[in-house]
Amino acid sequence: MRHRTEAWRKIDGASFDVCVIGGGATGSGCGLDAQLRGLNTVLIEAGDFASATSSRSTKLIHGGIRYLQEAVTDLDPGQYHVVQQALRERRFMLDNAPFLAHTMEFLVPCYRWWEVAYYGVGTKIYDRIAGQHNFFPSKFRGARDAVARWPLLRGSGLKGAIVYGDGQFDDARFAVALVQTFSEAGGEAVNHAPVIALHKDAGGKIVEAEIEDQLSGARMRVRARVFVNATGPYSDHIRTMANPALENRLRLSKGVHILLPLDERTRDAMVVPKTDDGRVIFAIPWLGRLLVGTTDDEVTQEDELVVKRSEVGYLLQQLNRYLLRPFRAEEVVGGFAGMRPLVSSGEGSKTKKLLREHEVEVDRESGLISVLGGKWTTYRAMAEDAIDAVQRQLGLAVGGCVTREHPLNGSKGYSNAYPQSLAAAYLVSGTTARHLSEKFGTRATAVLELAKQEPELSALVVAGYPAIRAEIAYAARNEMAATLDDVLERRTGLQFFSWNAALEAAPVAAEIMQHEMDWDDAETERAVSDYVDTLSVWMQKIGLAKGEAKA
Repeated sequence: MRHRTEAWRKIDGASFDVCVIGGGATGSGCGLDAQLRGLNTVLIEAGDFASATSSRSTKLIHGGIRYLQEAVTDLDPGQYHVVQQALRERRFMLDNAPFLAHTMEFLVPCYRWWEVAYYGVGTKIYDRIAGQHNFFPSKFRGARDAVARWPLLRGSGLKGAIVYGDGQFDDARFAVALVQTFSEAGGEAVNHAPVIALHKDAGGKIVEAEIEDQLSGARMRVRARVFVNATGPYSDHIRTMANPALENRLRLSKGVHILLPLDERTRDAMVVPKTDDGRVIFAIPWLGRLLVGTTDDEVTQEDELVVKRSEVGYLLQQLNRYLLRPFRAEEVVGGFAGMRPLVSSGEGSKTKKLLREHEVEVDRESGLISVLGGKWTTYRAMAEDAIDAVQRQLGLAVGGCVTREHPLNGSKGYSNAYPQSLAAAYLVSGTTARHLSEKFGTRATAVLELAKQEPELSALVVAGYPAIRAEIAYAARNEMAATLDDVLERRTGLQFFSWNAALEAAPVAAEIMQHEMDWDDAETERAVSDYVDTLSVWMQKIGLAKGEAKA
C-alpha cells in the first residue's frame, strides 16, 4: 500500500474502470475482486479503513446460531439462507488469512436437561447445514469438563454444555490486509477522503466523484466508468446523492461491546443463549481480554455512538447469571459501539428480527451500484455479487471471480510455528512475536527489520502490551495510517485492550507520527489533546474517570 501522499498523487487526474466508495469489509472486498478480474479499480474511504462498522463487530466468523434458531421458530427461509451462505464463506476467510482468523469452540451452558436436548439438536442442524465446510462436530461436555475450560462458569446446577465450532478474527486488521492485497494487485486506494459530490454526464450517469482530503482540505475528482456504493450504514446518503428520488432502504442497529479482564485459563467462548429480551450474547477470549456483546437497538445517524452505563449494565446482567463471580462495571477496561446496516422493506419489525442478508441494488437512472446490508462473514460473497453487477453494467461477460482461494497479504509462508521462528530470528519476546504475527502475518519481518534499522523503534509502545513502536512507523509508511485513532485502535489494537493504556500511549504514538506525517509541534499537541479528550468522554459515559479502567 502506498503512503497517503503518494496515493493521492496517483489518483489525481487518473481514470478507472471502477470506483468503490467505502473501505470497510464490503468495499475492500469489492475493490479486491474487481481488480483481480482485470478491472482498473480505485477505492475511496471517508475515514480510515474499517474505522466504522467493520471494526465494531463481535470478531466472529460465523453462520449465526441465532439466525438458525429464528429460521426454525419463525419458519423463515431467508434466515436459513443467511446461515447457509455464511457457514460456507467462513472457511474461505480462515483459509485466506490464517494469521488473522482461527477456529474456536463455543460453549452453550445448560442448567436443565431439556436445554441439553434443545441446543444439542440445534447445533447438529448447524453441523448438517455446514456440511463439508464444518469445522468439527458439535458435542456435549459434562459439567466438570465445561468448568475446566471456562473457569468463571457457575458450576452449581450445571448439567453440562453443548459445544460447537465457529471462527474468530481480527476485523480491523483483516480489512487492512484486504486493502494491502488489493494494492499489490495494482489497485489504488486512499483513506480520510469522503465523497462530497457526484458529477454526471448529459445522460444523468455518474462519471466523477469529488473527494476531499480530510487532513489537508485538498479536493480532486475521481473519474470512473462504474461507481459502487459500499458504505454500510451510510449507503442511503450516497444513494440519495446519486439520485434524490430514491427512498431510504436501511434501518440502523447499534451494537455495543465491552472488554473485561480475562482469566488466562479460559480456552473457549461462551454463549448466553437467550437474554431477557430474546437475544444471544457472546463472551469471547480476544487478544488477552474477554469480549462481551452485543446489544441490538435501533438508532439513527444522529445518535451518539458511545457505550452507555445502561448498556454496560445490560450486558453484565445477562452474563453474570452464568458466572461463579459476577463482574462489576468498574472492571470494564474498554468498549466500543457501532452501527449495523440492515435492509428493510418497511416499518414494524424490530432490528433484531431483520435479515442480515445483503442486496445489490442498481439504480438505472444514475448507474450507481449499491451493496446493502450483509455481515462480515459474507463480505466476499457480497463483493462477488456486486462485481458481477459491475461486469453486466460494463457489457462484459460475467465471471472470473477468484477470491474464494486468494490468500491475503501476509499469509504466504505463514504457519503456526511462525511466531517462534520470528522470536528466534529477531530476539524479541514470545508475546511480541505472537502479537506481530497475529497483526501482520509474514509481513511482521518488515516491521522488525524497521526496528532493527532504527533501534529506538524496538521499544514497547507502552508497558503491559506487546506492540512495539516500529508498528506505528510501519503503519504510517505502508498502511496509510494518518491519525492516533488509526494506529492505537485499528493497527495495533491497543485501544481495544485498555483505554488507560491507550491514553498513556498517545504521546508516544504522536511523537512517532509527528516524524512520519511531518506534523509541527502544535499539530502534535492537538492530536494528543483531541484523542485524550475523546477517550475520556467515552470512559465518563459508563461512569469511569481516567485511571479507573484497570489495565
